[in-house]
Amino acid sequence: MKLAYLAAILFSTFGMVMLDKRFTLALFHDARRTIIAIAIGVAVFIAWDILGISMGIFFSGSSPYTTGLFLAPEFPVEELFFLTFLCYFTLIIYRLLERQWPRT
Repeated sequence: MKLAYLAAILFSTFGMVMLDKRFTLALFHDARRTIIAIAIGVAVFIAWDILGISMGIFFSGSSPYTTGLFLAPEFPVEELFFLTFLCYFTLIIYRLLERQWPRT
């Protein structure tokens, strides 16, 4: 059970990659721009998390579903995968909406 949360994130990311491939939305449309956009988003969220952790607002609780591995104090490894998924998901949704309702 220690890998359940990470496995769920990876499974969800795989689903997003399959949607992306099927509809050529982001990574399969322009890989370079997609990777840059996701990297910038993840960097901003990591900075946000570090600020929240240093202020004592964010903390990592214990759960039987997480690995227990930390990249930094109160910054679990799953957080990095979640932030990547969040940015990728947002980009996919944006591209879907952009395709559905193009600018006129």
